[in-house]
Amino acid sequence: MTAIMWLEDFHVGDRYHGSQELEITDEDIMTFAKRWDPQPGHLSQEEAAQTPFDGLAASGWHTAAVTMRLVVASGFVGIMGAEVRLTWPTPTRPGDRLHLDLEVTSVRASKSNPARGVVELDYDSVNQHGEVRQRTHVVAIVERRPA
Repeated sequence: MTAIMWLEDFHVGDRYHGSQELEITDEDIMTFAKRWDPQPGHLSQEEAAQTPFDGLAASGWHTAAVTMRLVVASGFVGIMGAEVRLTWPTPTRPGDRLHLDLEVTSVRASKSNPARGVVELDYDSVNQHGEVRQRTHVVAIVERRPA
C-alpha cells in the first residue's frame, strides 16, 4: 500500500527522477484508441501512415493515462488535481518506454481551508531517448498532515 502524501511532504525545488518505466506497444496504442480516441493516427499502422504523424502514435489521452499511472506508482498519492495543463511536444510511439521527471514548483497553505494546501508540480513524460512526450503542469489540493 502506498502512503498518502501530505502538504508537509512537498518542498519547492524538490525533484524526482527515475520513476519506473512503462513500455508502450502497438497493441496498447490501438486498443486504447479503439475504445477512447478512434482517430486514424492511432488505429493502425496503415491508417497512421496517411496522417501527419507519419506512423502509429498514441493518443495524447493515452499518454496522459500512462503518465497518471507513473505518478501514482512514484508515490504521489493523496493529491487532488484542481487544474491540469497538458502539452504533447512529440508523439508517443510504439516501443517508447516512458518515465517521469518531476519538480515541485510551488507549495502554499490554502487561504480558505486551513486543513489543506496547494501544490504545483511540473512533470515530463520522457522516453528512453530523452524525448519529452508530454509536459504536465498540475495545481493540486493536498491535505495537511493530521496533528
